Amino acid sequence: MGKMPGCRKISGAVCFALAVLCGACTSAGNRGPPAQAQTAARPGTAIAVGSFDFPESVLLAYVYADALIAKGFPVRVLPDLGTRELVDPALMNGLIQIVPEYSGSALDFLSLGRQPATSNAAATHRSLARSAERRGLVAATSAPAQDGNAIVVTAATAARHHLRSIADLGGLAQHMVFGGPPECPQRPYCLPGLKRTYGLHFKSFTPTDAGGPLTLQALSSGQIRVGLLFTTDPGIPARHLVILADNGGLQPAENVTPLIRRGTVARYGPRLLAALDAVSARLSTAALRHLDAQVELHRQDPRRVADSWLRAQELIPERQGVR
Repeated sequence: MGKMPGCRKISGAVCFALAVLCGACTSAGNRGPPAQAQTAARPGTAIAVGSFDFPESVLLAYVYADALIAKGFPVRVLPDLGTRELVDPALMNGLIQIVPEYSGSALDFLSLGRQPATSNAAATHRSLARSAERRGLVAATSAPAQDGNAIVVTAATAARHHLRSIADLGGLAQHMVFGGPPECPQRPYCLPGLKRTYGLHFKSFTPTDAGGPLTLQALSSGQIRVGLLFTTDPGIPARHLVILADNGGLQPAENVTPLIRRGTVARYGPRLLAALDAVSARLSTAALRHLDAQVELHRQDPRRVADSWLRAQELIPERQGVR
């Protein structure tokens, strides 16, 4: 989702905690990579792949990490590290080495809001690559898969008020409660963007979550009338929610794009980027939504879901994966 155009330094305690994690953790479920990957790693050489604190990001971390493991790279996954304000500085500071990012939001964050993203995926990637380079990072090839912000209402609300686009909320927002991630009031593509682009002033804001479950529940119960979800959220079709058209062009291209530390690319060579690009080339929005559904609706383990997809794409061998 859209992120605040600023970069806070990580506290010393968080830096220490992440450093410990990088040296000791492998996954949320304490499952290490296959034995051949563990033995291939020398102390201090493992590539730490981090994720944000929502299910799709954790899933993507395993998708890219396990594809690298299949190519012989020593990799650890550090899931659920937090928001972009924590994770991307950790990447820039070398506490983690790879983060599967979203192009538009990453560009906004790395450029401190000075380089606006657009709905043009190629142009956004070019700008991201330049901003990443200035931060000591490399932007790998973007996947066709996009996951941007979606402003949603229930089917009943849409029918009652004849809502089709975000602009249709103009005369109603002042009577409606908006729900979304706690950081939404500061994020340029959330409440500030809705105010700037559409002139929307909601009755109040209720903090829910970045991953969707709390937002979905709040919409269903009527606690909120309008919510922010991700476009790949499987709960949207499952609950027959309506995505309001972004006819004002607020939301940028949000293609899944791995960001890697430049030193890591230099250390491991072009094979590293080639392995990441091979994954991205096969990752469509439809595929990502299907994977999300397995994790979020069917409660399957994200690493098992990632490995199953990678095997189906012939990106990892049949013998590799969670045992």
